[in-house]
Amino acid sequence: QVQLVESGGGLVQAGGSLRLSCAASGRTFGDYAMGWCRQAPGKEREFVAAISWTGARTYYADSVKGRFTISRDKAKNAVSLQMNSIKPEDTAVYHCAAGRAPYFAANSMADFGSWGQGTQVTVSS
Repeated sequence: QVQLVESGGGLVQAGGSLRLSCAASGRTFGDYAMGWCRQAPGKEREFVAAISWTGARTYYADSVKGRFTISRDKAKNAVSLQMNSIKPEDTAVYHCAAGRAPYFAANSMADFGSWGQGTQVTVSS
């Protein structure tokens, strides 16, 4: 069974930093693109960032480009999201996600097939 477990969320002041982590188990996630999406209260879930199965390519939503960095450790089946210059509008539940099929790119919501339960990020102004 596929399992994605996020950690690292919390309360942070605007302008601060947080690092989210996701531990994956249940299949060889090294062959899958990984990513992060978020859902703010009253809004639909939206794409945040993704990284290719090789780790060579990364993709970001315009709203986080230049502030967030996604990375992966294939040996540990883990993916991280470094969040810098955080803004109040970044407040949301952040979900780790895995691509639908191995070796395929994932750079939008439709490309992900597995999700974690999420970790809350709250930004105070």
